[in-house]
Amino acid sequence: MNKKNINSTIKNKVIMITGGTGSLGNELIKYLLDNFTSYKKIIIFSRDEFKQFNQKNFFKSNKNFKKLRFFLGDVRDKDRLKIALKEVDILIHAAALKQIDTAEYNPTEFIDTNIIGTQNIIECCSYNNVKKAILVSTDKACAPANLYGATKLCSEKVFLSANNYLGKKIFSVVRYGNVFASRGSVFPLFMEQRKKSFFSITDERMTRFNIFLNEAVELILWSLVNSKLPSITVPKMSSYRVVDLAKTVDPKKKIKLIGIRPGEKIHEQLIHENEPYMILEFKKYYMLIDKHHDFQNKIKFKERYKIKNFCFDYNSGLTNNLLDSKNLKTSVSTYLKDTK
Repeated sequence: MNKKNINSTIKNKVIMITGGTGSLGNELIKYLLDNFTSYKKIIIFSRDEFKQFNQKNFFKSNKNFKKLRFFLGDVRDKDRLKIALKEVDILIHAAALKQIDTAEYNPTEFIDTNIIGTQNIIECCSYNNVKKAILVSTDKACAPANLYGATKLCSEKVFLSANNYLGKKIFSVVRYGNVFASRGSVFPLFMEQRKKSFFSITDERMTRFNIFLNEAVELILWSLVNSKLPSITVPKMSSYRVVDLAKTVDPKKKIKLIGIRPGEKIHEQLIHENEPYMILEFKKYYMLIDKHHDFQNKIKFKERYKIKNFCFDYNSGLTNNLLDSKNLKTSVSTYLKDTK
């Protein structure tokens, strides 16, 4: 990560993170506090008072803690957002409802937060002249198979389309897969099931992308520096077979197939061949840009890149991306070491 470029981008800026008390928010805040001092302040905007209390206690010993501000609020509340975004220069929009099963049972709640809440963000960013806004999206938004994914696809669409009617190129998106060992992912489940006689797996063909929180933070900050036009930035990621991960945790334990859950995919997908974008290829990322933008004449990058005039199917089942047992053991060991 080029800290010099990041530093110049955030220098004298006010940064706000919606959903800032989540795992990603905590990791992003920690990285900024530990590595930079040039920003004016960081605002954490979330609706959970207890999580904010815990976050304050966690960061209060940090030398830059005085630059943190905590703002209770919900992205559904436009008036509250207008106040919170006053004088903000950079917005990272990570607030969302995310549980697939819960979405199917409570669809209007997910629509109100993930879609209407994102539209509120857009309008309040425009009202307060925010300079740059990044939406944190998910692989579930690509060719969605469930309501959660559909709401995130809609949030991507409204976020990028805002650049057209506002006349400003400030709204961009990052899209990535499940963070390794995140809440609701399969690894914590396997760690719990070590005490049982079997691992439960929905389908033996199942694969998942592999990304760590620090890599998600790097993706967001890279996009902040480099996404000069409306775009979706996607990381180049390794992936793994869920069965192989289970065997890595305990090779002797039996596997019980329990069937695919509603809305669940066999493979995660980050780019679909029918998406209406052209692609810039970088060393670690793909950048999807609307075909209607003459980006070749408007944007200059210091890195060399390839231009693809078509999208392709980029999913976790591609064999050239799959981790072998040695690399899976490294991923597990890295996570366990970082959480001690």
